[in-house]
Order: sequence, then structure tokens, then C-alpha cells
Amino acid sequence: MERLERALFRLEQGFELQFHLGPTLQGKDVQVYTNYPAKGHKFDRLKFHPLDWFYPNGWEDDCDKYCRLDLIVAGSYQYYFSCGDKEKVSGGYIVVDPVLKLGANNEILPLDCISSQKNVAKCLGPLDKWLDKLRFAKETGYNMVHFSPLQKLDVSGSCYPITDQLKLNPDFSPEGKHYTWGDIGNLVETLRKDWNMLCITDMVFNHTAVSSEWIHQHPECGYNLVNSPYLKPAWLLDRALWHLSCDIADEKYDKRGVPALFQDDRNMSALRGILWQEVFYRLRLWEFLQVSVDEAVEQFRQLLQAGRLGGKSASSSDFKKQLTIVQDPQHRRFGNTVDMNSAFDIFTPHSMSRSDIQESCLCFRKGLEEMNLDLYKEMNDHAKQATNCIVGNVFYERICDQGPKLGPVTRKYPLGSRYFIFPFKELTFDEEMQLMEQREKACHFLAHDGFVEGNDMPRNFAEPGSQVYLRRELVCQGDTIKLRYGEKPEDSPYLWAHMKTYTEITARVFSGLCLVNCLSTPLHVSEAMLSAARSIKPNLYVIADISTSSQHIENVYVTRLGITSLVRDDVGSSERQEDWDYQSWFGKEPVGAFSQPSHRPLIPAVTHTMFMDRSPNHHSPIQESSVYDVLPRSTLVSMACCATGSTREYDQLLPQQLSTMKENQQYTCWNSEPHTSSQVNLQTGMLAVKLALNRLHHKLAAEGFSQVYVEQLEESVVAVTRHCPSSHQSVVAVLRRAIKNPETHYYTNDVPPMLIPGRIKEVVVEARTIVNCTNSNKKDDNMSALPNCTIDIKEHIQLNDSKLVKKADMVSKHNSVLQEVAFEKFTPGSIIIFRVTLEPRSHEKLGALRSHLIQFSPQYQTGSLAENSTPSILTKPLMIIMSKLTLADMNVLLYHCDAEEREDGRGCYNIPSWLPLNYGGLQGLMSVLAEIRPKNDLGHPLCDNLRQGDWMMDYVSNRLLAKEGALGEVGHWFQAMFGYLKHIPRYLVPCYFNSIIQGAYNTALEAVFKCMSSFVQNGSSLVKQLALGSVQMCGVDHSWAMPTISPHLKDVQSSFNEVTKEEQCFVSLAAGLPHFCAGVFRCWGRDTFISLRGLLLLTGRYLEARNIILAFAGTLHHGLIPNLLGSGTNVRYNCRDSVWWWLQCIQEYCTLVPDGVSILKCPVKRMYPNISEQKPYGAGEQPLYDVIQEVMQRHMHGIQFRETNAGPQLDSNMTDEGFNVEAAVDQSTGFISGGNRFNCGTWMDKMGESERAHNKGIPATPRDGSAVEIVGLCKSTVRWIVKLHNNGHFPYAAVNIRRGGQTYSESYAKWDLKIQENFEKKFYIPHDPKDYEGKQPELVHKRGIYKDSFGSSSPWCDYQLRTNFPIAMVVAPELFTVEKAWEALGIAERKLLGPLGMKTLDPDDKVNCGIYDSYLDNDNFNQAKGFNYHQGPEWLWPVGYFLRAKLYFAKEMGKETYDQTVNLVKNVLSRHAIHLESSPWKGLPQLTNENGQHCQFSCESQAISMASILEVLYDL
Repeated sequence: MERLERALFRLEQGFELQFHLGPTLQGKDVQVYTNYPAKGHKFDRLKFHPLDWFYPNGWEDDCDKYCRLDLIVAGSYQYYFSCGDKEKVSGGYIVVDPVLKLGANNEILPLDCISSQKNVAKCLGPLDKWLDKLRFAKETGYNMVHFSPLQKLDVSGSCYPITDQLKLNPDFSPEGKHYTWGDIGNLVETLRKDWNMLCITDMVFNHTAVSSEWIHQHPECGYNLVNSPYLKPAWLLDRALWHLSCDIADEKYDKRGVPALFQDDRNMSALRGILWQEVFYRLRLWEFLQVSVDEAVEQFRQLLQAGRLGGKSASSSDFKKQLTIVQDPQHRRFGNTVDMNSAFDIFTPHSMSRSDIQESCLCFRKGLEEMNLDLYKEMNDHAKQATNCIVGNVFYERICDQGPKLGPVTRKYPLGSRYFIFPFKELTFDEEMQLMEQREKACHFLAHDGFVEGNDMPRNFAEPGSQVYLRRELVCQGDTIKLRYGEKPEDSPYLWAHMKTYTEITARVFSGLCLVNCLSTPLHVSEAMLSAARSIKPNLYVIADISTSSQHIENVYVTRLGITSLVRDDVGSSERQEDWDYQSWFGKEPVGAFSQPSHRPLIPAVTHTMFMDRSPNHHSPIQESSVYDVLPRSTLVSMACCATGSTREYDQLLPQQLSTMKENQQYTCWNSEPHTSSQVNLQTGMLAVKLALNRLHHKLAAEGFSQVYVEQLEESVVAVTRHCPSSHQSVVAVLRRAIKNPETHYYTNDVPPMLIPGRIKEVVVEARTIVNCTNSNKKDDNMSALPNCTIDIKEHIQLNDSKLVKKADMVSKHNSVLQEVAFEKFTPGSIIIFRVTLEPRSHEKLGALRSHLIQFSPQYQTGSLAENSTPSILTKPLMIIMSKLTLADMNVLLYHCDAEEREDGRGCYNIPSWLPLNYGGLQGLMSVLAEIRPKNDLGHPLCDNLRQGDWMMDYVSNRLLAKEGALGEVGHWFQAMFGYLKHIPRYLVPCYFNSIIQGAYNTALEAVFKCMSSFVQNGSSLVKQLALGSVQMCGVDHSWAMPTISPHLKDVQSSFNEVTKEEQCFVSLAAGLPHFCAGVFRCWGRDTFISLRGLLLLTGRYLEARNIILAFAGTLHHGLIPNLLGSGTNVRYNCRDSVWWWLQCIQEYCTLVPDGVSILKCPVKRMYPNISEQKPYGAGEQPLYDVIQEVMQRHMHGIQFRETNAGPQLDSNMTDEGFNVEAAVDQSTGFISGGNRFNCGTWMDKMGESERAHNKGIPATPRDGSAVEIVGLCKSTVRWIVKLHNNGHFPYAAVNIRRGGQTYSESYAKWDLKIQENFEKKFYIPHDPKDYEGKQPELVHKRGIYKDSFGSSSPWCDYQLRTNFPIAMVVAPELFTVEKAWEALGIAERKLLGPLGMKTLDPDDKVNCGIYDSYLDNDNFNQAKGFNYHQGPEWLWPVGYFLRAKLYFAKEMGKETYDQTVNLVKNVLSRHAIHLESSPWKGLPQLTNENGQHCQFSCESQAISMASILEVLYDL
């Protein structure tokens, strides 16, 4: 389960959010809960309700089931999962963005269109003048006004210490009028409807003003010495420092080197000494931490004398760790005590004698004294830090050139800020100390608020455990009081109610809130307040400035509070101009980004941003050294694909922020033709440019210019491109920054030329900053702009009329047309913005291309163009062309790995400096594009290759054009589509190439599934993915042909050959990719028929299945079908099991295919019609049932032959005896038996190859005798034949046995019964040794299991626990006692089941080795040259049979067991689903190393793996 609490998931209203089960949860009882309001209910953040599961295909399939939320309400919502008995496993948050509306018609304002201007409310003056002053924002193109708090403020003049959160600032009401919140609401609504402007305001939850009457009436709402007694040491220090400051101001320390006016380091050193001697030593603050030794020892003595003995003794060295201090809740001097239980454990006397008690007490005293010494040192460290902070602050404020130079110490400007209010008349320090213990007085000593420099953690520095106040680390805001909410409303009822009312008043009036001091406000408080606000205004716009370097912390606040936009500014980023990583949030997606599917995984998002050229929190003035950078900075901000903002002072080029301005200063009114200095218009400051930039910003967002590219051209020159992915128009801003003053820093006049793709249609804006040389330092009480700075601006001019562009030539580069722009007079402080369109031919081709892509997605409708002459191949939908393809054609279109491609004379496409694709078909590209697309990884080598040339496009189309028929048509379609692609700008090629490939691929899959069974068509995504294995593995190999089948059969595919004119042409099954798919190693009898049921029958490919069955029937020789079919010349009949898998498939065909038994009468064209051993049943052709009878007859008679061409030329590793093939029926048991210790006739067929380890020629797993799965397959076949004969479909009731010259008949019914009677006797190992008939009980090392074989030449091999007995359980379940089978399967589950596959050998077996390495050649007999191929590595296909067996016998065990087993199966299959989804081969591997580790020697996609897992899903 992923931990998603800190992941940010942002969604828009109207989205559907689906919750799917991950692999670890499938098959388990999972419930999803959320506090998103159910339909018809109001939001309650503490109330959760369960979501219902939906099953899209009607089956209770965990792979695709999901819960959903239709998101129509903005806010932050929580979800969590329960699993089984665990109430809460994991969870997270989602944030739904608000929908903002303005204007009389409630038009939607997209978040990226927002342009906000911050106004300081106190500077707006009386309310009846506000419209005249706010017109400033309207006329400069803003659509949002951000107000500082409108409440009554503290007398300090600062914007944020609010005196009364519920009352409007009385300064807004002129004499004779009394304005209310209702009047503010009317004004806000006027701005929204008439001016198309929204209004937001600041909210302050973490403090109130010192002058707030209510805080003094309810001191419990702040941190005081009663509710926070741990602050007592800090309060004492604060008062001592105040008295010291007064003494310094009164010149009492002049003679000791500390005058009122600090001048140098000597004064600082003297101050440090006085602090240490006069303050800290006198205060003796360590006593608040220490224990009264005498009292503690006496208490200890009395308890000992009372008989409290026991406990354990401890060494004196660790007593300090074990002694537990009990904190005095009142935090008094020496008020702490020691937990006597811990003391007893350490200092227990040896006896109760007086001397022993005395000795223990002495030891206890010594321990306490040492502990107190440590506590003294702890407080001493705090004192040192406090001293450093005090001295450092004095130095900054009074000596440092960068500081405020406060002058001499006075009572108005004391030595340092006071951390606590003292609302009483001045007393002596000793008198004040007495007040500390008087509750009615001490409750009024309230702590000020502030912040800690360099600390961005969301910690409450006033809570217990923090020593910020004691260590003097707080940058104190002396006009505020920090609020104390507690954990819940009951902890401070008045405060919670007061602030909730404050929030509700604000939410009724404004469209949004700005959370001030967000990190300093307890998170649960902000959650509750915003919940109250959203109950009034659901679409509340919430912004915050979270100054933290931690992305995790930022996400926590954004997700839990539902913050819509985070405020960030360009100030500070300027100092790291060469590092543009900070702009990862600058835009939504890069230019040329891939189109994303509408239904896609939800991935963590980046917080939406309000990008400001200067945030309200940045208080530094605009000085002449940086005035050149104002214009470029504003341009950079306006080009961002997000909300943007500024402050009125910045736009007006005021030399200071209003936070430092005089109280009586007010904003000037707007007048288009100003007559006085108190009015402003577009000629003021940079307002004309701001209007142009704000209009452009809104236009770009509204018209879908959602793609952004930021490029640093040289040290001071930055280019920002905004691109529209539908029209492919661009707006390119080039700006020259001036981080340093151009008058003192050298900037070169040479700006490098810029290449812009496309054609420049106009210059939208060009502007330069002009600063007069005269310096004006005179003070001006009016709020006017810098007098010596002007902006020269031109709008909507032609390129030829630009003063900043020397020339702009069209050039051709990398098959693209570009415009090369050379600049002149592009000095620091200059900007130019171009509107760029595609070159006409590119525009035409791209429009036509988009029109053809509409068939894949309606998103391409925008920007599409009709063309005069459309290639004929494109006049019909691709689906019509695709529907002509057979599934064999789809094998070529979608897949074909490198070996298959090389047989056609090619190979897979090789991406330079990277890797070749896994497939020549579309899947090879799709696997790579699937990695690139979600991340828009446009720097990927595949994208580079596409931008550099047309080679990949030509490869895709040419490999299909070389084919005939429908595949050639598809090739022509690709050729025509790529024809458009070759004439568009190269930076757009990757995204449109992806659109073409993805559209074609999805169309192909749709066509594939239409050709398959209803099981696939209506199946889950996992069913469909596995069914594609049928297309992946089944193809026509033109390098060799399958054995021909009878020409008398219907529907036999054929192809034209120049030599033979016409030849049969039907599919064969590759064993695995990439190792077993081409040439002589493509087609294996065993793999073909283990796979055939899953890949062909279950997918509805009955004709191909019939042809393969009959083709192999024709190869029957010696009663066997080939292990390796080869190309007809390399046929090997060296396995005992292939023929039984073949027979099982015929049985499955008869069962699954409509009228499937008719295959028994189909003619078989034999490759070996005349053999010396016996007469054939027919001359050349015979019905399939005769071939089946021959198999059974030959086995009953006994098979014994030597392979043709035996020797090193056939198998260089096998010994001579290994070429002897034997198989027969054991007449005593009915079991098929055979093989010898020198060959391996089953699927576990590894032959030793290492001469060094001496295993060459020795089979690792000979499994001679009767292999359990062959016995099961034989039983299945015999049972089936009995049924066929009884139903009149099989003419033979028996087989003949020839012994001693006599022929005997053995009926199939008798054979079936014989196997049934002997199976468990010979194969089951019971728990009671007395019940066991085996001859060598000493070889038994596990009981309650089924042996792997019976009668092996190496008896110990019989007793090994392997993965084969579940195969017999599936094909012949009647052989097994239900209870015994269930227990054996349980043991296999515990011992053999891995993440993806099953261990091929018991991990307890001494020869088990789970790492397969065919290259390793060492001295290890059991491992060298991959000898352990089937001795521990985890093969996938046995998992299918294991799970099917579990399902079968679980049903026999009862409903509860079956339901549990179904959940297990779903959980196991989920891992295969995840692997399929992530595998670039889109297949399941042949095997893995131990614990599911990837094995580089395994096939990446194996037919038997895909088929067996698909069969499990069918059984479900």
C-alpha cells in the first residue's frame, strides 16, 4: 500500500475520480471511505462514508473494479482504506479546484487567467472613495483585487495586527457615516458584476493585536504563565532583560563598557559579560529543571523503611538513563521529582538494616546530584544560545551597516524586543517575580507572536518542548499576541467561536482568502476555519505564501487545507538566475507535450501557483540599482502559465512597499488625464506595460496557450515561449534582466541571435526601461513613482518597425523553417514579445493531420483543416482498413521481435545512443512511448531521433508496405499520415508521431478483440492483456512452414509462392520471446499444446487450433509427437509428455468448440505413413481418431527406439544412452512409464553442459519412471475416450497387448480403473508411516504431499516436492482425495509459491538454487552452466495449474473455503497484471529467479505463462 498522505492530487470539478485496487489489496476485503459529501449531504470533514464498488464488465473481478467520486464540490477531501480487520490501512487527500465566476453573466474565470493586485486596505481611505482608487487595478488589466485585512487595526500602523476581527476598520467611515460589512459586500459585488473583478482578502488566525480588548478579557486564548507554566523561565529572562535595558538607558553600565549608544565590538563583549554575570547567574534558571535532592532522598528513605523492597539492581553507570524525572505541572523551582519506582530498581538495599538503607540513600543522593549537574549544563547551553542571540540582535540593530541603526538604548527602543506583555505599572524585578505565582496576575503575561529565522518547519514554538522563547531565537512581533487554540474547540471555546465568526463574515463578503502566516497557524485550526468558510462559499479561492524548503511540508498544507494557489515570487530567484529548476511550476506542460488520454492514472501534481513579481511579504524597496529589472521581471511573471500577481506599489514604481510607509499615506485616485500629483493614469510608473502584459496573460490562458518553454539564451537574456497545442501559435517573450545595476556592472551590448520556429506575425509589445542620470533623494510624502524612471513602450507593431530588432531572416534548419532574429539596443531592462505562427505550408499540413486524428479523439477537432486533395487511403476510417486484417496479420502489425524481423530481412528499429526496440511492430514503439508520455520526457532518445530525421517513420510504413494485402494498406495509411508529419516543425514531430501510433495501436486492439471470443470481449483488462499473447505468439513463419494438413479440409489458409505457386500458410505458436520465436527453435510440441487451450481455444481461434492439432497429428512417429518440430529437418521425438498434452488439447477442443467432436473425423495427412514397426491405419491420410488410437496402442505395446541421427551432431551434450527413447504402460498400475537416467523426457529437460563441474551429459531432472503429470494426463485421456466411445464418437473400446506371441485386449474402462486404484497408493505420502507402502521410507522428508514421480532410477527424486502434481489435479481431479489434495496444495503454497511463479523444487531440498545463470561455469555440479534450470527458479506456467487446482478443490471444501481461495487467486493474479502493465514486452516471463527477481536468461514473454494464467481467469 502506497503512503499517499503527502502526495498532492489536484482535480478540476467535473472530473470522475476512480479508486482501483493495487496488487497487494486484490483478493482482500477492502472498503474505501471518504469525507467527500454524498449526494444531498453537506460536507462534514469529520464524517466519512463508504463508497460502492463498480464492476465494469459485470464480473466481480478485482482487476478492474473501482469506486468513484463525481467531483462537483471544491475543497480538500480525505479518503482512506480499510482492509479486513484493519480499520485504516492508508489514505490521503484530494484537492478539488474551485470554479470562479465573474461578470453579470457569471462567466468562468480560469485559474490560469487570474491577475491579482494587492492593495493595502488602510491606504484606500474612506469607503466612498474606493472605486476611484481601485479603478487603478481595473484600468491596468487586473481581474482580482487582493486586500490586506479590512478589520480594525492596532495603533502600530502595521497591516496585520487586528484589534477586533469582527469589526470593520472605522477609518473607512468618514464623519457622519457608519459603513458595515454589508457595504463592503455591496462594493465587492459591484466589482465582480460590473468590473469583472473578484476580491480576496487576508486572513490571520495565528495572532491578534496587543490592543485587542477581547484577548485581555479572555487571556486563556493566549499563551500565559497559567495555562503554559513551562514559559516561566523565558518570562523571567524577558523581564530581567527589560530591567537591564532600562539600566543601560539610564547609563548605569557606562563605566563597565556598556553605554546606551553601542559603537564597537568592545561594547558587545562587555554586554556579553554583563548578561552572563548579572542576568543568567542571578536568575538561576536551572532550578526550574532540577530536583530537590534532600526532599527526594528523604522520601526514598521513608519508602524503604516502610518495606517497599524488590526490583532489580542496576549498575551505577546506567542509573541516569533509568531514573525518570516527574515534571512538576506548575514548573516551580526544584518542583520536579523522581519516579521512585525507577529509584527502587536501581538503589535497592541488600537488606533492611539501617546501614544498608543508609548506603542506598547515599548512592541515591549521589545519583541525583549528578543528574542535577546534567540539568544545569542543559540550561547553561540554553543561556549561551540566548546570549548569542541577544548580542547578535543588538549588533544588527545598532552597529551593522545593513541594520536600522536604532541609536541609543531607550525605553522606546530597548535592548531587544519584549517577548511577553506586561500590562501592569512598572515594578522592581523582585516584585515582578512575586507576580509570577499569582494566578490572577500571571494569566495576563501573554506571549507575543513572531517567527524563527531559518526555520521553515510547521512547529508551534510556544508549545511545550520548544525553547524558542527561552533561547531568545524569536524574531518578535511586539504588536501581536500569539493565540492558543489547543487541540479542539473545547480547549478554548471563546477563541474558536470568535475566529469562526470572523471566518464566516469574511467568506460571505469575499470570493477568496489569503492565509497569512500559514505555517505558524496550527493545521487543524486552519482546517476547521476553512471548512466553515466553504460551508458558506463552496467555490472559495484560497491562496497562501508557504515559505518552506520542504516539498513534503508544502504538500501537507496544500492537501489538508485545499489551498488553490501557492504564492511565489521572482525575488530571490533572480539571485540564482542560471538555475531554472525553480520554475518547474512555471507552466503546465512543455512545448510539444504529448496529448494525454482522458482516462489515465492520477499522478501527484505540482501545486497551482500565483506567481508574483513581488510578493506582499517582500518588504525591500525598489531602488535604482534594481529598477532596470522591474520590467523584465513583470514580463517573466506575466508569461507564466498560472495565476499571476503584483502589488500596487510595484506597478506604480513606488520606492517603498506600503508596509514601511507612513500611516497617513493613501493611494492616489485614477484619472485618465491627471491634473495633480495625487492622481495616476497609464503614463504613471509602468502601468501601460502592466495593462499590455495583463491582457496578454489573460488571452494566453483563455485561448489555451498551455505549453511553456523557458530558455536562458545568455547570462542576462531569457526567452519564454507560450504555445497553443491546438492552433500551434506561439507567443515568445525575450527579456533582458538586470539583477545588478547596469550603471555599476558591465553588460555586453552583444545579444546572441535567436532562432524562432515559424514566422513572426507581429511584435505584441516591446518596451525599454529608461532611467535619467539625475539622482533624486528628496523625501516625498506623496505616493508617487520614481521620478527618474520611465518605460518606453510600443504595442502591436510590425517587425520592421521594431527598435530592438536589427533584422529577422528566414532560415532552414533540421527540415524546419525558422526565423533568425538579431537584436540591437537590447539593453538591460528591455523586453520584446513576438506573436508567431507556423509557416503556411506547415500550418496547412498540421491542420489536415489533425482532421485525420479526429477519428481517435475529438480533441483534435480544434485546429483541424479540410484539405483540397486527400490521399485516397485516408478517405475511410482506419478501423475499416484494420477490420480486414487477420489475427496473423495483427501479429506482424503489433509485434514481431528482432529474430522474427530478421527473417524478413530487417530487424527491429535501433534508436541511436539508446537501444533497439523490442518489437518491429507498434507494440515496440508503444512500450517506449508509454514511458515518455506521462512525464512528457521530450529529451528521450526516441524523441531526439524523431526530431532529427524521418527514419523511424519510414521504418514503420516501409515494413508494412513490403507486405501484401491488408497489411500493405495499413502501410499506405501510415505513409500518408507521416507525409503530413514530415512537413511540420520538428519540435512537434514527437507528439504527433505519438498521436498517430497510439491511435493506430488502439484501433488495432479494438479490431483484435472483435475477432476473439465473448470471454475476451467481455473480459477484464487482465483478460484482454493476456489474450493479446495469442496475437503475440501466433504468427506465420515464412522461413519454414508447419507440416501440411489434408487439402480436403475446409478453410485452410494458403499463400502464393513464386516456386510452388500456392502453399498452405497457417500460424504456428512461438514458445517464447525473444529466444524461441524464429527458425528451428520456434515451434515446440510441448509448449504448443500447453499453450493452445489458453491462447487459441479460450480466445475463440478455433480454426487455427484445429489446424495446429491436425498438423502435429501428421507428425506422429513411434506413437509420439515431436518435442522440437524444427523446420522439418531437425525434428526430435525425445519427450514423453508432448503427445499427452496434444491429446489433452484435442479433448479441450471437443469440449470448448461448438461441434468440437467433429475434429475426430478430420483427415490427417501423415508424414510417416509407412513405418516398419507396424502397418498404418490408412495410406497417407486417416481420421484423427485413428491417430489417437495409434498413440494409445503404441504406449500399451511399448515404445522403444533410438533417435534418428543420434550423436553429437544432434545434441552435443547428451551421452549415447540418452538418445534411447522408451515409454510404455506399467501393466501393474496403468501408469505411463519410461525414460532413463541419461535423458529427460518431460518439461524439466535441462541437460548438463559443464565439463568443469562434471555435469555434462547428465540430466538435472531425468524424471524417469512415471512422472505425476503424465500419469494425470493419461488418466484424463483414457477417461475421455471411454466417454467418447460410449457416446458413439470414438470407434475403439480397447487397445491390444501382444505378449508371448499372444494378443490380448485391454479396455479403456479397465485401464481407467487401474490408474484410479493405484494412483494415491503409489503417489501419496501419508502422515502415518504405517500407512505407507513405499520401499524406502528413509527418503521421505515431507508428508502430506504427492510424489513427483514413481519408479525413478534415482529413488530420492520420487520424493521431491515439485510443482507438477497440481497439473494432474486439474486434468484428472478424480485421482485425488479432496482432503489430501487440499493439504498438499497448502504445503505447495507455503513452500513453492513465489511473487510471479512457483519454485521448481522444494526450497528445503539440498540441491535447490533459485538463481539461474546459463553463462556461469564453475565447479558447482548443481549450478554450473544453468544446471539448476528446474531446481529452484520460479517458473510461471505452473502457477496457473496450481491456482486452478486450488479453485477446484476449494469448491469441494465448501463455500467459505472457496471464497477465501478466490481472494487468494485474485491477489496472486494482481501481480501478473502489474507485471503485464509495466513490461515493455507486454508479456509474462518464462521464469524468474528466487523471490520474483528478474532473470536475464528468461524469455521476457512465454506462451505457456500467458496461457496458463488466462486459463485461471476463465475458471474464475
